[in-house]
Amino acid sequence: MIDLSLRENPVGARVGQTFADKMAILPRLREFGFKNISLGTLDYAMPDEREVDDDFMEALQADGADLSGCFAFTAVGIADESGNFTPDPSQLKLRAYGVPNTVHEIYLSPRNMQGQYDYETLRRSIPESVMWLMENIRGEKGAAPRIFINIVDGCDAFAENQEQTLSILEMLAGLPLEGVTFEDDRGTYLPCQVGAYTAAIRAMLPEAMKVLVHIHAGAGYENASVIEALLNGADGIWGGLPKRAAVIGHASVGELLANLTRLGNEKVAKTYHLHDLLPLATALQITDDLAEVPDDLPVFGHNAYRVSLASFRQLPDRQTDLPAEAIGGVSRYRVCPVVSDSVAVAGRLAEVMFTEPGHFPTDVIEMMIRLMRRDLRLGRRIPYDEPERLIELHARAVKACQPVVESAHEH
Repeated sequence: MIDLSLRENPVGARVGQTFADKMAILPRLREFGFKNISLGTLDYAMPDEREVDDDFMEALQADGADLSGCFAFTAVGIADESGNFTPDPSQLKLRAYGVPNTVHEIYLSPRNMQGQYDYETLRRSIPESVMWLMENIRGEKGAAPRIFINIVDGCDAFAENQEQTLSILEMLAGLPLEGVTFEDDRGTYLPCQVGAYTAAIRAMLPEAMKVLVHIHAGAGYENASVIEALLNGADGIWGGLPKRAAVIGHASVGELLANLTRLGNEKVAKTYHLHDLLPLATALQITDDLAEVPDDLPVFGHNAYRVSLASFRQLPDRQTDLPAEAIGGVSRYRVCPVVSDSVAVAGRLAEVMFTEPGHFPTDVIEMMIRLMRRDLRLGRRIPYDEPERLIELHARAVKACQPVVESAHEH
């Protein structure tokens, strides 16, 4: 896994990250357990206008920071028909900032190559660009740089330009690469398509080369697509820890870690500090957006582990369940007038009143449910999950039950 919390998340955020934010985030990512971290992107538009990423990488180099496992994204340089090679500005920055590894980006669909290069130019340029990196970038501890080739429009390339895409993959198989990665950059391809494309790449590359994927949210398939890619030979993914991404979200590293834990992958718990997963992911997204994480976001949202019905609880001894406590959260309850049962109502009331669910008499909790149903039948739409409204409902239920209690005493 390559973590992109320093770039992927702020790209689609309302605010983004300052230099100070990045300096504070990097050690937290290391502490969580990430061995591979992208410091930022250097192949952005208008390279003469510096970004925070430039300042950040330059400062790390000046401070003599340990950049082991660090990457930056770069674009392919261009070789002309005479064999003259011109490195991309991002490659020159990579060298200047001393970043030891890179994810080197290319496009392969006709639509996206247009205006950048044609197929023949790309075929000439990729080997020259990789050789330039090997000769000019000092890797970790003096070794060669670790280079991934990322096919930014990977799904489009397979769907629209399969023959040339396979030809490029055949060429990549013979280059000194760490691996190949591809994207569904709009999140619109079906999981079965992503799986098929992954299988094709895996079949074209040597076993030692890694295959990574990066899937954006678009049609709601993103996490299913990642699982399908892993089942078809992918070694992992790159992405940010939170859900926030360049579009409306992505299959995040955080979500994958949670889902692998859910599926019983024992390596995850040995590699990462899972008890920090939920608080770290949500804290990073709040930093990027200056806003709370959406309540109904799967895995990391406030309501992801607040159940309205006892049967919705996720249990530690049930296959594919992932209790909130496993990733640093707390299992809680919420009150929905139509469906909440006595477990949910008592649980939420206990949270609001800072006590234990067993503190409340069964008849009072049942009366609260009855009153919610009666209110709806009378056309009253009350958000009982809000603390003040729930306390008011509880008081009404106690009062409604009081005559029964007094009658019992008199008897």
